[in-house]
Amino acid sequence: MTPSEYSQETNPPTAVRTAEPVPTRAEALEILRRLVGRADADFHEGQFEAIEALVDAGRRALVVQRTGWGKSAVYFVSSLLLRARGAGPTLIVSPLLALMRDQVAAAGRAGVRAMAINSANATEWGAISAALAADEVDVLLVSPERLTNPSFRENQLPTLIRRTGLLVIDEAHCISDWGHDFRPDYRRIADLIAQLPASVPVLATTATANSRVVADIEDQLGAGVFTIRGALARKSLRLGVLRLADSRDRLGWLLTHLADLPGSGIIYTLTVSAAEDTARLLAEAGHVVRPYTGRTDPMDRESLEEALKNNQVKALVATSALGMGFDKPDLGFVVHLGAPSSPVAYYQQVGRAGRGSANADVLLLPGTEDAEIWQYFATASMPSAEKATAVLEALGEAARPMSTPALEARVDLRRTPLELLLKVLAVDGAARRVSGGWESTGQPWTYDAERYRRIAQARVDEQDSMVEYERMTGCRMEYLAAALDDSTAAPCGR
Repeated sequence: MTPSEYSQETNPPTAVRTAEPVPTRAEALEILRRLVGRADADFHEGQFEAIEALVDAGRRALVVQRTGWGKSAVYFVSSLLLRARGAGPTLIVSPLLALMRDQVAAAGRAGVRAMAINSANATEWGAISAALAADEVDVLLVSPERLTNPSFRENQLPTLIRRTGLLVIDEAHCISDWGHDFRPDYRRIADLIAQLPASVPVLATTATANSRVVADIEDQLGAGVFTIRGALARKSLRLGVLRLADSRDRLGWLLTHLADLPGSGIIYTLTVSAAEDTARLLAEAGHVVRPYTGRTDPMDRESLEEALKNNQVKALVATSALGMGFDKPDLGFVVHLGAPSSPVAYYQQVGRAGRGSANADVLLLPGTEDAEIWQYFATASMPSAEKATAVLEALGEAARPMSTPALEARVDLRRTPLELLLKVLAVDGAARRVSGGWESTGQPWTYDAERYRRIAQARVDEQDSMVEYERMTGCRMEYLAAALDDSTAAPCGR
């Protein structure tokens, strides 16, 4: 979060009125200025509206705004205002470790006492629990995977729910079947919302939700959702596409032109092997680059992120593991070796660039193999009736909980798609994760063929839209904004 994310407007936006208005704006503005370290900062249009809806009206709100708009300011300011009124800590469901680290650091700058619990620091739960008990935590960030952890779900979550003053669902498109990055663990959040008292406000935020995703999120938040949608075009980005014959030509272009790109940036690839191979070849040619993938150790990820933020590397060659929430305001470029499978996913990734600078270069180098990779990931993320039945039968026949490796051998399904399938079955109530592995709940389960057919067709349509983006001759920023159903989409003139 940087000062450049906030406007200099002096006229406050229209506020949500309650029966007994509370003078929130002056307090909120003081917190905002402390957050960004600038005495003349003011709210963007919509920021204070969302804050007042949460703090004064106790509503459930959805904020769909471009990257860099300052969505985190809404929940940090709201958290301190609610805490001052006697509310419990804010619970933020946040999907990525990098995002959590940035959010904890940003919170500290505003005087927000923030802590995080995720797969990388589970051993610290004792200290976090003690701080919560002493009322010394304003914001607790939790990964969605923790919501499925048996010990956390049974021992810590009930207390948190009783004390929560505000629930925040960050990157909320992950909650939707139709989102470009749907994650089964996020479906647990609907259960979490249902357990909250009606008086507890809920905020969902995202930069990448079209109308269908917005409707799905609103449905899961409950009745009377207050939705704010802003213009999504990014004025700092210059978008381009360069179609080359094969992967050798694309690598050759990078070898020749990487040094000419402004500042430091990210080179995205579609697979882990492509990221590692590209980083190695570029490094051998003298470029200061490093790979960053889902296989990168969590501690190494943090040091790599810092190296990029401090311009100690020219680029990280990354998969989508480096995506949501990574914040380097002056990131100079984003290059894609191979296209993501939808314009919405592409918008999310290129949104890392130019958040706090006047210009950033964005270039797509599509590959002939893209469609094959899209198809692989699309089918890997969708459960088949046969595999689901085999997993449930294996769990039903087992005398005790089965570990994932044991199931993997039993049902002849590779680890990653098996883990995804187990999460889907857990969300559907047919399986549950317990101490020692997985077990069947005994509840009947039916394969929803129509639902998965509709999702599969939506994925095909998104892939077709991405091909159209590659081949078009008009304004690409307008096309991306329109793909997100932005009613203000128009040619950007760049």
